[in-house]
Amino acid sequence: MNRCLRLRRSEDFARLRREGQVYRHSLMIVSVAPNGLPHNRYGFITAKRLGNAVRRNRIRRLLREAVRHQHPAVKPGYDLVFIARPHVVGQPFNRVQDAVRDTLNRAALTLQTHD
Repeated sequence: MNRCLRLRRSEDFARLRREGQVYRHSLMIVSVAPNGLPHNRYGFITAKRLGNAVRRNRIRRLLREAVRHQHPAVKPGYDLVFIARPHVVGQPFNRVQDAVRDTLNRAALTLQTHD
């Protein structure tokens, strides 16, 4: 994912926690807030309770790749933080991708159905 599309500052994560609209799925929680920019920015959180660093990095890679596939169909101008839940551990990519798509659809952020 392009660097300009990533959320990295703790202030941005704190703002989303404070002001963001939350959408829950069994595999993840997504927090969404407008950012006033012409593009979206994405952040990913994997807690230590999900496993060791190798497992957490794998989960982050799966989430990032699923979001990258959905990015062209997402309305611009939002910050989104994806928080992995324990059920995501060991899930195949297709299941994670479906979860990302479902959550973005429930948040009414998709421009069209994207496969």
